[in-house]
Amino acid sequence: RWAQLALSGRIREADLAIRIVGEDEGLAFNRHYRGRDQATNVLSFPAERPPGLPKNAKFPLLGDLVLCAPVVASEAAEQGKPLAAHYAHLTVHGCLHLLGWDHDDDADAQAMEQLEREILAGLGIDDPYR
Repeated sequence: RWAQLALSGRIREADLAIRIVGEDEGLAFNRHYRGRDQATNVLSFPAERPPGLPKNAKFPLLGDLVLCAPVVASEAAEQGKPLAAHYAHLTVHGCLHLLGWDHDDDADAQAMEQLEREILAGLGIDDPYR
């Protein structure tokens, strides 16, 4: 439901894999793909469009999200958030990355965070950045 709400109105139809991993696997993913020597809460892997596929052809694979359960649980506890609300936020955040949103600069970060707030409010979840 979290992913569906994040994607609704933004993409018609797509497949998305969400994988929940332990700390060792989360560390291995983050080390391999981002060169960082620690597990992180969520990683987004957008699907690559196959070469030669016409631009107007439907491409049903959106990508993959990897959520590291121990990191998510630790962050939720540290931030005093319900665990389900933190999972919802990170799922929405990851889905937006798959759609091309990013937070590389302040303006992009503010726009992405505002969209996250609006999506989460639709789920009855408080502002995750408060």
